[in-house]
Amino acid sequence: MPLLYVALAHYPVTNKNGDIITSAITNLDLHDISRAARTYGVKSFYVITPLTDQKALAERIVTHWTHGAGADYNPARRDALDLIRLVDTVEDAARDIEHREMCYPKIVATGARKHSLSIGYAQFRGLLEKKFPYLLVFGTAWGLAESFRDQADYVLEPVIGATDYNHLSVRSAAAIVLDRLAGIKN
Repeated sequence: MPLLYVALAHYPVTNKNGDIITSAITNLDLHDISRAARTYGVKSFYVITPLTDQKALAERIVTHWTHGAGADYNPARRDALDLIRLVDTVEDAARDIEHREMCYPKIVATGARKHSLSIGYAQFRGLLEKKFPYLLVFGTAWGLAESFRDQADYVLEPVIGATDYNHLSVRSAAAIVLDRLAGIKN
């Protein structure tokens, strides 16, 4: 299994005007991305927000499905949401991975737009075969701030559909990306 970790950043992301903001956590993102992460063998799923109230909300949701009534009702959901780690920053997630793997991970940003550091899926799959830890970071709202993407070790090429419409939900994009990176290839 690759040493792949996933993060959903609620900061630093942009709004539709390009301003850097902190976005709100959504229940669906937690459920759907953790389920995709579990399906494709991701080691942990970091939910990143510096906002105390948003972390409390996420903790309440996760606890319900991992230790509350939801854990008994749906053990498969518990297994998926057990992957979630709540942290303040991408740096906190990277330090946690460093502690686990004894090596600081390479940061791979995502986005709906091409970037000068963009790498393709085949190239990233090749990197994952080298047993080095990678933190794949998705952004909420209108995507990761350009300043964050500029500082990443790599930026994964965007998911491009069959039309000029390009506004997938982050949970849909995460599922597509994980399948391209870790899915069974014929």
